[in-house]
Amino acid sequence: MLRRQSARESAARTYARALPIVPVRARGMTIEGADGRRYLDCLSGAGTLALGHNHPVVLEAIRNVLDSGAPLHVLDLATPVKDAFTTELFQTLPRALADRARIQFCGPAGTDAVEAALKLVRAATGRDGMLAFTGAYHGMTAGALAVSGGALDVRVARLPYPQDYRCPFGIGGARGAELSARWTENLLDDAKSGVRTPAGMILEPVQGEGGVFPAPDDWLRRMREITATRGIPLIADEVQTGVGRTGAFWAVEHSGIVPDVLVLSKAIGGSLPLAVVVYRDDLDVWPPGAHAGTFRGNQLAMAAGAATLSFVRENGLAERAATLGAWMLDELRSLAADHPCIGEVRGRGLMIGVELVNPEGESSGVEAAGAPGRTRDGGRSGTGSAPGSVMSPATAAVTGRGEHPQDPAAISPTDTVSVPLGASLEHLPAPARPRPPAPELAASVQRECLSRGLIVELGGRYSSVVRLLPPLTITDEQAAAVLDRLADALATAARTHHG
Repeated sequence: MLRRQSARESAARTYARALPIVPVRARGMTIEGADGRRYLDCLSGAGTLALGHNHPVVLEAIRNVLDSGAPLHVLDLATPVKDAFTTELFQTLPRALADRARIQFCGPAGTDAVEAALKLVRAATGRDGMLAFTGAYHGMTAGALAVSGGALDVRVARLPYPQDYRCPFGIGGARGAELSARWTENLLDDAKSGVRTPAGMILEPVQGEGGVFPAPDDWLRRMREITATRGIPLIADEVQTGVGRTGAFWAVEHSGIVPDVLVLSKAIGGSLPLAVVVYRDDLDVWPPGAHAGTFRGNQLAMAAGAATLSFVRENGLAERAATLGAWMLDELRSLAADHPCIGEVRGRGLMIGVELVNPEGESSGVEAAGAPGRTRDGGRSGTGSAPGSVMSPATAAVTGRGEHPQDPAAISPTDTVSVPLGASLEHLPAPARPRPPAPELAASVQRECLSRGLIVELGGRYSSVVRLLPPLTITDEQAAAVLDRLADALATAARTHHG
C-alpha cells in the first residue's frame, strides 16, 4: 500500500512522507497499523481529534443520524441536527459574543472559513487591506495564504508576533511584546507608513504551525484595544486552538478579549469536516450567496461536533488540558537541562512545542543581560525552568503559580514576570541568544519517536519544532509514556546527530 501510494498520489502529500504507516484501527490515543504495531498519537489529526479516535459519544451521535433516516446533504437548510449543533456551540462561546452572534456555515475546511472571514470584514467596512502577523498560518487557499507567514506576493501589512527565544526585536518577554504593540500603533497612525486603515486584523491566539507561540495575554488585550479604538474588526483564528486545546474552551478567554470574528474548524466537527465563522451581528451585511459552498451542511459532522462540544464542556476537559499541559511543560523544561539541543520549550495547555537547535552553532541576537532560566542573581533556576527556556506570561498563568501572577508576592525568583504593556520595562532581563535551528535533528527525533511507537508533528519556520497535540482525553499514564518515549528518542537522535 505504501508503494502504491507513493506511485499514485501527488508530490504535495506531507504527513505520509514522515509517517510511513498504514492505520487500520484506532481508539482514543492509540493507532494500530496494518503491520500490527501500535502507536500513541500526539498528532490527533493536526489537532482535530479533541476526544481522540472513535470516541463512543462521537460514534453514537453519528449512528443516531444514520439510523434516523435524516438527509445527509442539505446545503444550508435548517435541520434539527444543525439547530442542536448551533445551540451547543453558542453555549460555549464567550458570553459577550454569543449574545450578539451570527454564524456562517462554510465549506468543510478551516481555510474556507478564513476566506469567509476576510470577505466579511471587507464587506462590512468597505475597506480592502488586512493586518496579519509574521509566522501566521491560516490555510492554503489564496486569501488564507496571503495572510499567512509564507506569503510570496504580499498585499497584506505584516506585523511582528511576540515571542521570546527568537524575538524580532532581540529582547523577548514583555519588552518585546510592548515593542510589537507600539510598532502596530505607529503603522496605523503614521500618515506616511504606507498602510491605510485596513478591513481587519487576523491573528492566532497561539501560533501553531509557526512554531507554537502563545500570545501574551497583555499583548492580546492591547491588540483588542488598538483595533477597537480604530474601528478595525479583529478576527481570531481558533481553528487549532479551540475546543479546550489551550486550557480554556477558546484560547481568547485566557486574555478575556472578545474578538469581532471567530474562525472555527478542526475539533468542532468531532473528527469530521466542518468549518464556521461566528461574528458580531452588526457585521452581518453581506447579501445572500456572498459566501456559499455545496458541502456546508455536513449533518454527520454537526452531530459529531455537538457531541464533542458537549462532552468537553460537561467533563471539564479544558481545565484538564491546562493542568496536564502545565505538568508536561515543566517536565520538558527539566529535560532541557540535560539536552543543550533544546532551545526552548513553550506552549499552552495541550498545545506544546520543543524547539531543537544546534548547541554548537554560533548564537545570534542580543547578548543576554540576564537569561531566562536563571535566577536574578545569576544562579541556575529550579525544576520547570530549564536553561535557555522561557516561561511566557501566558504559560505562567496556566501553571497557577500564585493566585495573582502579577502580584509581586506571588512571584517566585524563578518565574518570568508578567508586566502590563506600557509599564516601565527597563528592569526586565533580555533573553539568551538563540542558537541556529536544527531541522535535521528534529526530523531524526520524529523518526526515532515513530520507531518507539509515538507519532509527533514538526512545525516552526524551519521545521525544527517538535509539536505535541495529544487528545484532551489523554491519561496521566499516557502522558508519562509520551514524555518517556520522546526523551529516549531525543537522546538517541542527539547522539547520532552530533556524533
